[in-house]
Amino acid sequence: MALLRAGEARLHPIEHDLPPPGPGELRLRVHVCGVCRTDLHVVDGDLPVQRFPCIPGHEVVGHVLDCGPSATRFAPGTRVGVPWLHDTCGACRWCASARENLCDAARFTGWTVDGGYAEVMTAREDFCFALPARYRDEQAAPLLCAGLIGWRALGMAGDAQSLGLYGFGAAGHLVAQVALQQGRRVYAFTRPGDRAAQDLARSLGVHWAGGSDETPPSPIDGALIFAPVGALVPAALSHSEPGSTIVCAGIHMSDLPAMPYSLLWKERSVRSVANLTRRDGDEFFAWAGEHELPSTTEVFPLADANEALARLRDGRLTGAAVLDCR
Repeated sequence: MALLRAGEARLHPIEHDLPPPGPGELRLRVHVCGVCRTDLHVVDGDLPVQRFPCIPGHEVVGHVLDCGPSATRFAPGTRVGVPWLHDTCGACRWCASARENLCDAARFTGWTVDGGYAEVMTAREDFCFALPARYRDEQAAPLLCAGLIGWRALGMAGDAQSLGLYGFGAAGHLVAQVALQQGRRVYAFTRPGDRAAQDLARSLGVHWAGGSDETPPSPIDGALIFAPVGALVPAALSHSEPGSTIVCAGIHMSDLPAMPYSLLWKERSVRSVANLTRRDGDEFFAWAGEHELPSTTEVFPLADANEALARLRDGRLTGAAVLDCR
């Protein structure tokens, strides 16, 4: 399924020739691909697409069909996961300092290179991940972005013990489970009136769930914002204690509104997450391999990708959407 032109906001099925894998590349048979809000930003034009057709999708689970020259890490038949970060230059100051997520020459799966809304795709072997065997394909797919970004964002919140999660979709419901297993208090903020998301949050054991227009029972000392709504930044700050860190975890967000300096005063901070590193993936999948981290998913046939995106756009999903590409 591909986006054919700018401004269309709808995917179309296409036949697409795929050359043999090049040096360091794998050709994969896609099993499933998660539907991420970043895919929606690509389709809706919030992220400028530089090539057409553009095949979205960066939460890919598949098996290796064949390997290009010098690709020796995964044998044919091996199940692997493909994340958002397709590759980087490997030589700039960011790559040399373990911050490859900031590389100016980075390429991204499903945005600047073709992604996993497909039956077959190509990926860079050294940026793929081995997946814990305990997760079925549809459970593993959301881990490859929602889980990874949630993990990186949680690390940026430091040792916050009372954590606010703004937006309780794919990433929120995964990172909530991680934080709870780490012994933190978790407050889930959803769209106002979204009872389904609040019920999911409570079923996972969060300490409070309510609308983003509500006040939690006690102040937070950290927050992760997954919803692409800039107005949530001052909202989170208004509920935060001194020294708190507010982490904006999306690649796109509406503009932050003007706000009084008093919200930031007393060493509160606001920071963003940019992409991920392979180190994040290694650490996260090691943790996920030792802990239960179930995904709440709704599975759609690949042909229904537009319906899955529409439901994500309108807030009509509970948990994560996954496309079955088999």
